[in-house]
Amino acid sequence: MVTPYRFRLYFLAALVLGGFCVLVYRLHHIQVVEYAAWAARVPGSKFESVRIPGIRGEIRDRNGLTLVDSTPTYELQLDLREAVAAYLKDHRSTPNYTWERFDRFGLREERTETDIIEVVETTVFPGLQELGLLADYSTSAMRVHYRSNRGVVPFTYRRDLSFREFARFAENNLGIPGVTVTRSGRRRYLYDSLACHILGYMSLADPDKVPEERKRDFNFYVGDDYGVMGVERTMDHYLQGKAGKLVIEKDEKGRFVGEVSRTEPEPGYDVFLTIDAKLQYAVEQSLRRIGRGAAVAIDPRNGDVLAIASVPSFNPNVFIPEVGLDDWKRYTEDPTSPMFSRAVNPYSPGSTGKIPVALAGCLSDTCDRSFPCGGGAQYGNKFMKCWSSGHGTLDLSTAIKVSCNGFFYRYANHTGIRNIQTVTNLLGLGRKTGIEITGENPGNVPNPEWLRMQGLLWSDAFTALVSIGQGAFETSPLQMASVTATVANGGKVYQPRLVRKVVDRDGTIVKEDPPVLRADLTREGIGAGQIETIKRGMWRVVNEGGGTAGRARSDLTVVSGKTGTAQTGNPRQPTNAWFISFAPYDEPEIAVCVFVENGNSGGGAASPIAKNIIDNHAALKRGAEIEVAALPEALGHTDQIVSVEFGGADVASFADDVADSAVDVAAFVPASLQQRNVRPMSGLAQPTIRDTTDRRGQVGGLNSESRPRFRPFQWLKKNR
Repeated sequence: MVTPYRFRLYFLAALVLGGFCVLVYRLHHIQVVEYAAWAARVPGSKFESVRIPGIRGEIRDRNGLTLVDSTPTYELQLDLREAVAAYLKDHRSTPNYTWERFDRFGLREERTETDIIEVVETTVFPGLQELGLLADYSTSAMRVHYRSNRGVVPFTYRRDLSFREFARFAENNLGIPGVTVTRSGRRRYLYDSLACHILGYMSLADPDKVPEERKRDFNFYVGDDYGVMGVERTMDHYLQGKAGKLVIEKDEKGRFVGEVSRTEPEPGYDVFLTIDAKLQYAVEQSLRRIGRGAAVAIDPRNGDVLAIASVPSFNPNVFIPEVGLDDWKRYTEDPTSPMFSRAVNPYSPGSTGKIPVALAGCLSDTCDRSFPCGGGAQYGNKFMKCWSSGHGTLDLSTAIKVSCNGFFYRYANHTGIRNIQTVTNLLGLGRKTGIEITGENPGNVPNPEWLRMQGLLWSDAFTALVSIGQGAFETSPLQMASVTATVANGGKVYQPRLVRKVVDRDGTIVKEDPPVLRADLTREGIGAGQIETIKRGMWRVVNEGGGTAGRARSDLTVVSGKTGTAQTGNPRQPTNAWFISFAPYDEPEIAVCVFVENGNSGGGAASPIAKNIIDNHAALKRGAEIEVAALPEALGHTDQIVSVEFGGADVASFADDVADSAVDVAAFVPASLQQRNVRPMSGLAQPTIRDTTDRRGQVGGLNSESRPRFRPFQWLKKNR
């Protein structure tokens, strides 16, 4: 009896042991051998990575004053794919939306897609309303975004979350499907419109410009905003910071669990400009006396641009983070073109163009000769007038002082257009200066080859027109400031420099641009004494009776200059006014060019502005303080500027303002070759324009105190 009992016991034990072995084997096979396959079928926690844009570097003036920085801000983004997945958990299918489009043959066709708006209103908006984070938005923008990339790139719902709203979301996240809040830097122009044409403006990140291989490293790719105008664009690769990375965990229901890791973004480099913010402020305040114009101040010792301004102006902060359609239209449809930089675009220089022609005469014996005026000169069957009935016989210095056209007609033709070409090329006229500003135009110095391409032959009359800065001769205020600096320093042609250095946050200099000497006129056959003759003539323009710019005379320093009044061929704006100047005479520290669109004369409209700029520069050198403050937009107008006053102190007792222009340009130059100052705005860099909120997208008002649960717009409409 004992043996059968033991046999049954052993058999049962073996059976149990064998069952355990099979179970262990099966568990091992499932959990170890087939782990990857089974794990993929079981929902659980998942990890997602978010790209954190780098912090953009600062832009500062030559003394370290910050002009542009980035302030922390928070954005609320929606993963539309996750919102659709959440919707499908409670519904058999997604709602449809039908829209129309035209195919490539111009035929109307209907398309059907997921109604992403209803999906978001159902799955996302109730939670946002609970947190009081609803805001008006554009439903069409969300539809286009989803249609374009099927939700691969997150949709930025809000870019203006305050820190309090961010904290509320972080502390009370209700597991809203697809909602992520990221930190970014919002660009801030500390002085509003000050130096706006230098600094430029920004555009929001464009996912389409990012290579796909870079996006694959992140579940949520948040791109970097980028500069599209001014220094923001030309130095964009230095200003952009290094991106960070945030890894978050979500549970099996897609709810946010917490952060797994965070790599903080690093700031970009700081860009130091050559401009002096205090002088820039004074220049822009001075220009507000006119409706349209520009001014440039250069250090003749090294080519540093101390100030460069154009009016009217705009406020770059309006473009952050997006510019409204109304503001964009206001800027681009304004007939005075506030976004157009007159400082780096060309106009006929008028009699200020006599200075490069005077330098060209120094390549031969022309500058040492005297020429008669006679009230003008005869070319063919037409008489080209001087502004005076006759100045008599003049030398070069006196001709510059009284701005005698008759003298320069003969002077230029004796010099020859080839010598004029040589010197203007050395001075950088007719080509871009290379300054780090977008939108620069090279201008034009007419010559026989250029005119032949227009179907005309060169003649002495065209050389005479070049000598007085008329016809198709075009230079920018920046170029003329550089020419003035060359005369002031004795013949050295420096490349205008706007960016001084690029610096890392630890003080390491990443890039430093030294002054660049492009040419030295004294090595090209022009004597120092000859340049001194031209300088002396410019001194006489301001400081001797009978000069054309007596109103530029200063009690603080010795100003020398040259006026210009250029005909435009536009009957509604017959002339533009110019004045180029430098100071002090013996050891010049500043060269200034002022351009006044629709100015009556260089002496009356432009020279007082230049004098005020030079006086402010002299005062700063003596220790005076100028407080830099935010500037509102300078408004433009089309009125003619006859005279500019600065409290009357600038008017000298012997002021003898004359309009040094008399030649009828239309009589010598075809209308197609005349410069008419028509400035199209089509070349402007396109910023990010804010989408207009439609009726269905007006949901921000639902953040009430009672906060009833969000109900989609269509449901509300049906149940009224």
